[in-house]
Formats: sequence, C-alpha cells, structure tokens
Amino acid sequence: MLKNTPNLPEILRPSDMTAQEYIYQRLRNSIMLGLIAPGNPITIRGLAEVLNTSPTPVREALRRLSTEHALKLLPNRRIVVPQMTPDRFKELILLRVTLEEHAARAALPFITERLVDQVTVLDLKLDQAVEDENRDQLIKINQQFHRSIYTANPDQVIMPMIESIWLQLGPFTRIAARNVKELYVVDHHKEVIAALRQRDETALLNSIAADIKGGVGHLHADALERILG
Repeated sequence: MLKNTPNLPEILRPSDMTAQEYIYQRLRNSIMLGLIAPGNPITIRGLAEVLNTSPTPVREALRRLSTEHALKLLPNRRIVVPQMTPDRFKELILLRVTLEEHAARAALPFITERLVDQVTVLDLKLDQAVEDENRDQLIKINQQFHRSIYTANPDQVIMPMIESIWLQLGPFTRIAARNVKELYVVDHHKEVIAALRQRDETALLNSIAADIKGGVGHLHADALERILG
C-alpha cells in the first residue's frame, strides 16, 4: 500500500452500482469504521492508484464526502479527515443525541413487533461481536441497529444528518470500541428494545441517549487530549 494511503476494505458491489458510487461507498465505509486517522493526508492520485481507477471518480467521491464534513480538502490538493478538538467532540455528541432522540420519537408510531424482533437479532449479533472483540462488525452492526429503528418512519429525512455525525465520529467510535466490554456494563440496547416493545417514548429516548453517551461519548476531554496528543 502506498504511503499515506488509508485502509480501504472491499465492500459488496451490486452489478448496477457505478464505479463512482462504489468508490464513494468504499471510502465512506472506511471513514465510518474509523480506519482513516485524522490529519493523515491522502491524495487523489494515490487513492486512484490503489483503487485502480482514474482520478475523476475519486475526486467526485471526495467532494461528496467533504460536503458531509467527513473529509477536508486542503489548498495543496491533499485530503484529510478533520482533526478533532474536545469542544468539537462535545458538540458532535450533543448533536448525535439530539438528532437520534428526534428520529426515535418520530419512528415510534411505526414500530412493529416484527421490527422489534429484527433489531433483537441484530443486538444478539452485536453481543457476539463484543465477545469476539471484532471492532469492524461491532461498529457496522451498531449502526445497523440504530438505522433500522429510525428508518421505520417512512417520512424520515434525518438519516443523512445522523450519518454525517457518525462519519465525523468514526475514528473515535473505533477507539471507544477498544474498551466496549468495560463501557457496556449496562446494555442500553436491551433497554431500547424493551422500550420499543412497550411503546414507551420516555424510556426509548432515555435509553438512546444513554447508549450514545455510554459508548463513544464516554471519551472525555482528558482522554481525547491524550489521543490527539
């Protein structure tokens, strides 16, 4: 792998997916999994060589990711995942709680028992990922768990905003996942599932907030300073 080229795991590519969309989704997946370190510069040419493509689809994918605040384009044509500060981190956690509480509240009237069963299965898979200490699967399944709930609302328009926050927190979600067994003494996903079955809005919002704050939100300012230092 070329110097300063990030880890870009392969993803499934449907037969009708364009090269441009595939490159975008592959880069996005790497950022979401926290596989691109903040501040580590990458180049369009380097990415194009690794992905065996021309610079044009890479450039468009990077443009899209920059509009989602997942990447920052520098004047020297290099691209970085933006650096984090404690204040920015607090802001992102607050935004994530606010947006996801709204999404959960709006989705609640559309929750069915079948959907609750589906997220219960996802939670069991998440438990196994925790046991196996498989951070990639842990992050992916956790996002799938939350996404399944929020998209129960057929009129939702909030997922792109939520996923923008997930992208910006990607590297730190991965760091928090190192100690997931210690952080999840209380399994807040079980609380979410119980609240969904009971159609209890207050309990649902409380458990969503607790899940976020007890996960990546557990990285307080002093821990961030050590990481960023």
